[in-house]
Amino acid sequence: MDDPANNTETADLAIVGGGAAGLAAAIFAAEAAPPGRRIIVLDGAKTLGAKILVAGGGRCNVTHHQVRPQDFNGSQNIVRNVMSAFDVAATIRWFSDMGVELRQEETGKLFPVANTARAVLSALLERCRALNVVLQTSSRVTRIVAPDSAETTDATDRQFRIEHAQGVTYCSRVIVSTGGRSLPRSGSDGSGWDILRQMGHTVTPTYAALVPLVLDAKMFHATLAGVSQDVELTVTSGGKRIDRRTGSLLWTHIGISGPVVMDASRHWTVAKETGGEPTMKCNLLPGETFESIEQAMMKWTADRPRASMLTLLSTKLSERVAAAILAHVDVAPTTIASQLSRDARRTLAHAITGLVLPVAQHRGWNYAEVTAGGVPLNEIDYRTMESRKVPGLYLAGEVLDCDGRIGGFNFQWAWATGYLAGRAAASR
Repeated sequence: MDDPANNTETADLAIVGGGAAGLAAAIFAAEAAPPGRRIIVLDGAKTLGAKILVAGGGRCNVTHHQVRPQDFNGSQNIVRNVMSAFDVAATIRWFSDMGVELRQEETGKLFPVANTARAVLSALLERCRALNVVLQTSSRVTRIVAPDSAETTDATDRQFRIEHAQGVTYCSRVIVSTGGRSLPRSGSDGSGWDILRQMGHTVTPTYAALVPLVLDAKMFHATLAGVSQDVELTVTSGGKRIDRRTGSLLWTHIGISGPVVMDASRHWTVAKETGGEPTMKCNLLPGETFESIEQAMMKWTADRPRASMLTLLSTKLSERVAAAILAHVDVAPTTIASQLSRDARRTLAHAITGLVLPVAQHRGWNYAEVTAGGVPLNEIDYRTMESRKVPGLYLAGEVLDCDGRIGGFNFQWAWATGYLAGRAAASR
């Protein structure tokens, strides 16, 4: 520090939050800044990049091969402009330049060829060090005082005052990339929003997104733990459909997970926590309808009247799922097709194509991969990510009210907003 006696230091640019967006902002700022500029990253954790290391099952899903505005919940026009400034191709080139080659999987997700998130984090940290970015950990920021506020003195009226666990940092520009509330053990507990509120920003209500769901214990999910299958999920509330999507569902001991559930969870959670009574229905055979399944079962009866319902249903579903759904509607698996009553057949068809999943709650912030809500996008200039409330203050990443679906989209948002904020802050 410049003055160890009173733990005060100065910098040209301070970045509050050393996650994906913060490290990206630091790198792009250092690359764009004139020689000799001091750039510092302040983070409350003892080590940086905890969320990067756990992302994608420890492999880090860096981005997706195709990123569109409709992949995000947020202002589509602003998202479109941000993503066009730093697109997927730019991300691939950027990581390649840092020595991290990416490969595309069948799902469209891009992972490091090394198949470990450590490769991604190491590249970001090494690039920061090569550019002489100061990475200061255990420095949780508690307050930022803007220039020319009532609290500044004559000596500092043209600088931001950042108060943190290690002392005070004065700087000309600040980028806040403190994340949301997801995975609070990594350090992102939402405290950054309190700081931004004090500076005049508003924060929309926040909700857990990309989070596994817990089902009522009476449901059969525990008997299928570990089974994965493609389904169609529909979330309705107040008689209106608010989300419908198809993808892979994973049955767990306590409920449901998997990509389609993680994406749908946001809509269920927001509806629930805003006073609604959302319902989630599952079509175990995407593309089929009640009518088509009932017709199929009638054909089974005609073609194979002596076959058991478990045998017949297992031609459409895995045997474990078939057995579970039959038990759910009180049809014995040994029931002969020709002996299945009309009412039982219709009940089974409804269960297959419109199974009500009794969601009790989401699994909690410790399991949520991202936060829905944050600082409204209309409070920043999307061309630079500069605050419209406080000149010289920039925002990047999850702290903003924009969240993407699962598959690397939220990382792409972090890289793109970090790019815009870093370059703009360094050029001022």
